[in-house]
Amino acid sequence: MVKDDPFRCFVPYPDAAVKNAASGPLAGLTLAVKDLFDVKGYPTGAGSPTVLAQSGIKAKTAPIVKALLDAGASFVGKTHTDELAFSMTGKNAHFGSPINPAAPDRITGGSSSGSMAAVAGRLADIALGSDTGGSVRGPASFGGLFGIRPTHGRLSLKRVWPLAASLDTPGWFARDGKTFARVGDVLFGKDATVLPETPRLLLAQDMFAEALPDAENALRNVVQRAMPLLGQPATVKVARDLDALYWAFRWVQGREAWQADGALIERFGLPLGPGVAERFVFSKSVTEADHAKAEKVRKAFRAKLAKLLGSDGVLILPTMPDIAPLSSAGEAEFEDFRNRALRLLCLSGLSGFPQVTIPAAQREEAPLGLSLIGPKGSDKSLVHFAVKFERAARIRIA
Repeated sequence: MVKDDPFRCFVPYPDAAVKNAASGPLAGLTLAVKDLFDVKGYPTGAGSPTVLAQSGIKAKTAPIVKALLDAGASFVGKTHTDELAFSMTGKNAHFGSPINPAAPDRITGGSSSGSMAAVAGRLADIALGSDTGGSVRGPASFGGLFGIRPTHGRLSLKRVWPLAASLDTPGWFARDGKTFARVGDVLFGKDATVLPETPRLLLAQDMFAEALPDAENALRNVVQRAMPLLGQPATVKVARDLDALYWAFRWVQGREAWQADGALIERFGLPLGPGVAERFVFSKSVTEADHAKAEKVRKAFRAKLAKLLGSDGVLILPTMPDIAPLSSAGEAEFEDFRNRALRLLCLSGLSGFPQVTIPAAQREEAPLGLSLIGPKGSDKSLVHFAVKFERAARIRIA
């Protein structure tokens, strides 16, 4: 287990032996696990003192964790998460906040804050996180890492603390493309939709417009650098009404989050932290009519995106609207950034399609990610294309 934790990534649980295979495709890699996933010999706290108090020591390991251990990865600890995984800052009012190794004066992002920091800080080679509204994609962008939100339902969430069932996915972080792809090769079987070696590229013009101007320019330059090897993307508009998608996502997430955690919150009067408390108040207020409207929007958007991508298309868009906010920012600024980010992040969430973020650019010495969304079930080939895209974007043409 990691003994020196300068970035405050790990929950300080007493060490327990976690078995892994002596050999396999992930042998030699160290693995950190977000404290939503059960690991035999450890509690699961979900970033909440009440959940931790009720947890007890788990007798079984979540299947997705076991798959990585059986492939040879060695467990080095459980990582901090935002409270009940319902935040995007990485700040936890009860257990503190990890430090962003890539930009120490800026937030890690959340809710997979500790997992990102462990990989960016070289305390683990790979780390499991979860992504409901951006909890892997956002931190990966802020930490200069590869990260993925897979096709919804493709990977097991058994023995994982839930937030919103129809949106929750597991995901992982890696510093380099080769390691990132090794994990994908272990976790994904054969793709239902196999992308061609050079997919049909689509640049989401309306999504680039959601980024702040300096971030938009930096990411457009990344796309330009990749074009000599990967071709010119066609420009498309993805959303007819982005406000409708934003609210559909929030209503679905809110209603399901209250279904998951509302009884616990009310039974024990949970003293929720800033931002999290307000989001659960909103979640409780979502009506059946709101949810029904959201489901109609979701169904229509999923069909539209499926038609746009077909079986060979990859959508290019910013992962986040900008680099990570400063840690010293106020709660109102964090909430404003979160709402801007959700307008980008909700596309993959509502559709259920896979999204990979790659370390693409920097601004003010802080990382900024670029994202690729592929067709449903194209996860493995999307991962390999994302690695190819990142390499192409690093090549400087004289």
